[in-house]
Amino acid sequence: MAREKVCLAYSGGLDTSCILAWLIEKGYDVVCFMADVGQEEDFEVAKQKALKIGAKEVYVEDLRREFVEELCFPAIQCNAVYENIYLLGTSLARPVIARAQISVAQRTSCTLVSHGCTGKGNDQVRFELAFYALQPSIKVIAPWRLPEFYNRFAGRNDLLEYAEQQKIPVTSTKSKPWSMDENLAHCSYEAGILEDPDTTPPSDMWKLTVDPEKAPNTAEDFTLAFEKGLPVKLTHGKDSKTVTDPLDLFLTANAIARRHGVGRVDIVENRFIGIKSRGCYETPGLTMLRSAHVDLEGLVLDREVRALRDQFVTFNYSKILYNGLYFSPEREFLEASIVASQKNVNGQVRCRVYKGQMSILGRSSDTEKLYDAEESSMDEISGFAPTDTTGFIGVQAIRLKKYGAKKAEKGERM
Repeated sequence: MAREKVCLAYSGGLDTSCILAWLIEKGYDVVCFMADVGQEEDFEVAKQKALKIGAKEVYVEDLRREFVEELCFPAIQCNAVYENIYLLGTSLARPVIARAQISVAQRTSCTLVSHGCTGKGNDQVRFELAFYALQPSIKVIAPWRLPEFYNRFAGRNDLLEYAEQQKIPVTSTKSKPWSMDENLAHCSYEAGILEDPDTTPPSDMWKLTVDPEKAPNTAEDFTLAFEKGLPVKLTHGKDSKTVTDPLDLFLTANAIARRHGVGRVDIVENRFIGIKSRGCYETPGLTMLRSAHVDLEGLVLDREVRALRDQFVTFNYSKILYNGLYFSPEREFLEASIVASQKNVNGQVRCRVYKGQMSILGRSSDTEKLYDAEESSMDEISGFAPTDTTGFIGVQAIRLKKYGAKKAEKGERM
């Protein structure tokens, strides 16, 4: 009887290496899948490690461009943010990873997929909802939710012992007392010593960005151009070097932000499953691109369109990304709304980064004319008649006068 085939999301680390050996032990043929979403990883070393453990095949898929163009850029267009701070770096990568894993599973005739997500986190939900949407017939093995697995491997020492038994190569370096997840947009840190929300992250934890206190003493200026809300050009350096390719533009923004310590946050957030979690995030380039986009919208976007987008589209799109509902009809609806809201978001923003901070030096647009310097000027009458404001105030005051009169009648202090 043919053995069932499993496509395992493999990282090369201790957990997924042990899961790989355990799946083989349970009688499965395992195809390993690795996603290159911009993390600093030696994929060839990890591939050889998986094959040595017993994987039948290993696929490494380069998803960086897809990640930037299909996930990060729409997030910039709608200023996506979760609970006012988190720029969704981990959440943004999950849809492209899940889609590629299912593709590999289909190409290799796997009837099951597996992952190394913990039973308390968001990622298990994100991946599995994506799997079921992409291939409704797929079956999922989630080891960290199976009693036979988590009772056998209660902690890191159990995994290390199993790795030794199975002759799984393990790096001799001491494990950091926190977990990390890295991609092109960010690096996240959680668990371990960070589970105490009052513990200050050690300075050597931050991997991507220079400590703002140690960043260059000279500011760096650059200009970002947008078309329909999408970053299309980054001009920087003394020689005004220009970058237009989406992936190169994102990488360049990352490089600028990283060397100036931009994009660090430390928060306590609400996970989808109902647990509060402390997370530290480095999101360098995405922080800069989003901030410039927010600023440009102030110049070119209609007030009511912006208000509706902020109150409905941004909030719900961010929640959908965070909760793992990317492959859903509501996401398609919201993305169409994002595109509609960005038709007039065209222009350029001049920016400066310095010691962990980004500031705006100026903004302009050659095509959008909502802002009129003469109309806004306090020194010119232009086509605006100040007497018109008297009627405007009078109409706005009608209900407030009634509200105030009612309060006075009740003797209530306002």
